[in-house]
Amino acid sequence: MSAKNILTVENIAFERNDNLLFHPVDLALSRGEALHIEGSNGSGKTTLFRLLTGVLQPSCGSVYFRGKPIEQCRYDYLSELLFIGHQSAVKGMLSAQENLKWMSPPATSAEELACALSSVGLEGYTHIPCHNLSAGQHRRVALARLITSKASLWYLDEPFAALDKQGIALIESCMQAHIEQGGAILFSSHQDLAKTAVRKYSIVGYQEAF
Repeated sequence: MSAKNILTVENIAFERNDNLLFHPVDLALSRGEALHIEGSNGSGKTTLFRLLTGVLQPSCGSVYFRGKPIEQCRYDYLSELLFIGHQSAVKGMLSAQENLKWMSPPATSAEELACALSSVGLEGYTHIPCHNLSAGQHRRVALARLITSKASLWYLDEPFAALDKQGIALIESCMQAHIEQGGAILFSSHQDLAKTAVRKYSIVGYQEAF
């Protein structure tokens, strides 16, 4: 295991109803790097993210953060982790700014929140209850966390879902800036990035092998 890896995944697998969902996953991610997880619908990409974030427990395998098993450094691992799923998890009764405040580090100022929302194209919508916003605007509220977050390791499950071309370009710019600053990104997407160099890893669903 290389000491430079921020994340190392060894032989991770998950069983559902006594069947393996996907073939065991082995991957490594270094600072300043993005890794694109590819796979067909139902192959297990979202389940992999849930395993890496601790929502699910793997049937076998290990996850290491900076060379240590995450069981031995869970607080540090979770403190350095930002996860945005393919569902935006935006609360409809709260405004865009209230949602972002709830999802951002406690020390984030009102000015920083407003600037982040403006950067993702939500200027003028910051105090509107989110149940009045479109699905694409919900997605932008969630993705504004990319600007306010201090985490070094980003997990992004379908970050471009419900976004137009302008929104996709904006989020890719955020990802590129994070990499250039020494951060690391593991993401899934059905499309390639236009400007950001990435490595690719294909997850293979168990049924796909037959």
